Amino acid sequence: MKALKSILIISFFLSVFGLNAQTPFEVTVKGEGQPVLLFPGFTCTGEVWEDTVTELSKNYECHIFTFAGFGGVTPIEKPWLPKIKEGIVKYVQEKKLENTIIIGHSLGGALGLWLATAENHPYSKLIIVDSLPSTGALMMPNFKSENMVYDNPWNKQMLEMDAEAFEKMASQMASGMTLNTEKHQQLKDWIIQSDRETYVYGYTDLLKLDLREDIAQITIPVTILGATHPYGLETAKKTYEEQYKSLEKYKIEFAEGSAHFIMYDQPEWFLDQITRELE
Repeated sequence: MKALKSILIISFFLSVFGLNAQTPFEVTVKGEGQPVLLFPGFTCTGEVWEDTVTELSKNYECHIFTFAGFGGVTPIEKPWLPKIKEGIVKYVQEKKLENTIIIGHSLGGALGLWLATAENHPYSKLIIVDSLPSTGALMMPNFKSENMVYDNPWNKQMLEMDAEAFEKMASQMASGMTLNTEKHQQLKDWIIQSDRETYVYGYTDLLKLDLREDIAQITIPVTILGATHPYGLETAKKTYEEQYKSLEKYKIEFAEGSAHFIMYDQPEWFLDQITRELE
């Protein structure tokens, strides 16, 4: 009886510590060479990088991430985004990755910027795809990070939204994020398949993140690929210049006529820019 009790106690602690130590993402590794971390945007899986990885894995070791709560990856407790960041730092340390390149789209780009603001980090270059240091400041006038809290009417409404209404919203969102109509269903499915609390609270984390001043600490090369649809090139330029003004040096290229998912709207241009920057 004592032996059985001991086994049950040990099993309990293993399960608890296993949950607490759960990695906040899943990673697929393809190719060999200099390591490249590929971070997808909000709700997306690592599949968004499929064509990119097909090319890059010929010469690089690609680490393709899918974050917790998306694509069937087990959700984690909030705060979601800080735990993602902490998990990546630990992952890179454990894998002993050096001279590492980060390629991040949207949320993944903001995450890359955040990681690169730390001292003595192991990253050698950032390629940011249609991402800003502060998504919240783009969306809200008089934005203040401290005002972004989990308990608010909008989040409550989103959590209580029924499946039909959520699917309708997902369809509308997907149609505005890429001009490639063949990809609308995929983007919609990713949104619908996301864990609802991750979708709601994780987005609050993203809106709360404000790196506009912190990016002054980034010393590695930064290349930004920006979309211009639907507001046009001049508006896009103005937005990027304003948000990145604290970053001393960076290179930016615009995919004119492309919506948020540049890799879908202008795949050849996108891959050419990525491979050129890595070379």
